[in-house]
This record gives sequence, C-alpha cells and structure tokens, in this order.
Amino acid sequence: MSEANGAQRVETVIIGAGQAGLSTGYHLAKRERDFVILDANTRVGDNWRCHWDTLRLYSPAHMETLPGMRFPASRMTFPTKDEMADFLESYATRFHLPVRLGVTVRELSRVDGEYVVRTDGATYSCDNVVVASGTFGRTPRVPALAAELDSAILQLHSSAYKNPDSVPPGGVLVVGASHSGGDIAYELARAGHPVVLSGHINGELPFNINRKPAYAIAPVLFFLAKHVLTLRTPIGRKLREEIRSHGGPLIRVKRADLVEAGVDLVEDRTTGVRDGRPVLADGRVLDVTTVVWCTGFRQDFSWIDLPVIGSDGWPLEQRGVVRTAPGLYFVGLAFQYAFASMLVGGAGRDGEYVARHIVSRKRAPLVASYAGGRELDS
Repeated sequence: MSEANGAQRVETVIIGAGQAGLSTGYHLAKRERDFVILDANTRVGDNWRCHWDTLRLYSPAHMETLPGMRFPASRMTFPTKDEMADFLESYATRFHLPVRLGVTVRELSRVDGEYVVRTDGATYSCDNVVVASGTFGRTPRVPALAAELDSAILQLHSSAYKNPDSVPPGGVLVVGASHSGGDIAYELARAGHPVVLSGHINGELPFNINRKPAYAIAPVLFFLAKHVLTLRTPIGRKLREEIRSHGGPLIRVKRADLVEAGVDLVEDRTTGVRDGRPVLADGRVLDVTTVVWCTGFRQDFSWIDLPVIGSDGWPLEQRGVVRTAPGLYFVGLAFQYAFASMLVGGAGRDGEYVARHIVSRKRAPLVASYAGGRELDS
C-alpha cells in the first residue's frame, strides 16, 4: 500500500468484514493480491453479535464452513449468533486478513479512472472495490405508520430486540411473520406476554431441523441450495424474485408451535393507527404496550456515487460483477448466484468467483504493510 495525493493506494478495497467479505479476502490473499478490508464495527463478527440473545443459525455447523476452515463444532449442532461471530473473528486472525476496524465508508466514487473510497478517516484510491456490506443491508425497514403510534408504546425493530426482559409487561404486536417474526413471537409468548403475530406466513419447513431425520435431509437441501437453485435454472431464477421481494418461511418455529404457545396468528397486515394504537386490515384495534417490527431491512446504497443501482434498489450485477463499472463488485447479496449465497457456507464460492475476476483484470504487487486504521490483532 502506498500514499498518493493524500489517499492511500491499494489494488482492492473490500467494504465489510462479514462472511462474504472475509471469503473474498481469503481468495485474494491466496493469490497474493494487495487489498484491505474495511468494517465499521469494533470487532469482526459484530453484525452477528447484535442479534437477539437466543438466535441460533438455521443450518447446522457442517454447512457453516468458510474457505480453508471448518466451523469448530459437531456436524449437527446449530451455532449461536455469538459462536458464529467468534468463528468469523478467528477466521480473520488465522489467515492474517488485513481488516481495519472502526472505519465507516462515507462515499464511493470514480475519479480519473480510479475508484475513490472516502471514510470517516482515511481516503483510499484503488482499481477494484468489493461491496460486501450484507445480504439485505443494515437499514431497518419500518412502515410510515410507526410514527403515528402513541409514544407510550415501545417500538423495536427486530435488530434492536434482545430478549423478553427488554419488553415491558403487556400485550405485544409482532409485525412480519417470517422466521425472525415467528421466533420472536414464540419467545415472547413463552415468557408470558399476550402476542399477536400479524402478517402472511410464507410456508414452513416441513420437518423439525433439531431432530435426527434432519441429519439426512439437511445435506440434500444444501446440495439443492448450492447446485440446483441457481441463476442457471428456471426454478432458481423464479425463486430469486420471491426471496428478494417477500419474507422467508418459518424454519425452526412452526405454525403449530406458535398456536401451542398461545400466539394469536393474524393473516391481516397492520395497516393503520387509531387513537395511537395499531389497526389491522380487518379494522381490529390492538391494545398493546410493545410493537416489534420484524419487517426486514432495506438496501441502502446511497453512499455509492455511481449509476449502478437498479430501480428496484438492487445492484446491476451478474454474479457480483458490475459490467458497466469495471472493477466494481458485490458479494453477500441475497441469492447472488444461488440460494446458498445467503448461507455462510455459500459465501466462499461467490467470493472466489469475484476474486478470480479481479485477478483476471491486471496484477499489482502485494505490499505487506497496512498503515493506518485499527487493524485486527493477529
């Protein structure tokens, strides 16, 4: 890495030190490329640590491998969110990946044929940029009606919910019936809260992932997710549109579990507010003390000052390669190439594809010194 015109010069900047960014870094390091990984968090893996306390992954440990390193647990255990975070941190340390922590990217632009990455500290000039900022981004999606609710009602997005103790006594409305909404509604009901789960349930996994039959089924499903449900197949292309526009199915907690726990399942959406209280589409007014918005996240690429985002908010890429902006790449997008792209175990293939494309452009010498920023301890 060198200094030029006040900017630090590096061949490739990777933005985001999650599983996708680290996997891409691993493959670039294997090919002795000059790169740096920027991440706004204080520790690698913090995007996992911020989830609710009891979250476990929905796929078993043997599917959570990254290039060159298996998850350190027995095959059919389901890692906790903190175990996954620690795994990513260990991965970055083991392979000496040049991660700079506490660095927030403010703008990506192109000046005089080079990409310029401006952060809250240093500025980088580079030939390539890999945006690995997350599957669905980290900007919570909350409907406008949330602003009309009584201020006495606690509102939490799923990204801010931690455990039942963080919710005051009284009724809870959980909005959004995908797997996160189902899990949170179930946990709150089991803790004694009257819970209404509002929203359409988009199916459920037809078996219990925690029981022995899943040991045989899970590898088959992973094979399908990685090799059949891809952009090369009609069913994969159709499924991609569904996944990018709708919530996912119930996975660990099923409809029957919710009913048994006492959750009031309401297919109607939450559509309005009356006298400060939430109103369902059928006109029912809910007297609750808390609303948990399990309404997902929205893509936020407003910091990219380049015409590479489509009208639907998704990057204009093919397998992570932006043809209209040579040297710009994305990894970690929902269904980037296959259903497995959204799984930890699928990040490596997408990262390798992008790394190979970078290498095919031109070679820059590897520079071992990484000055500035707060690097990951090795």
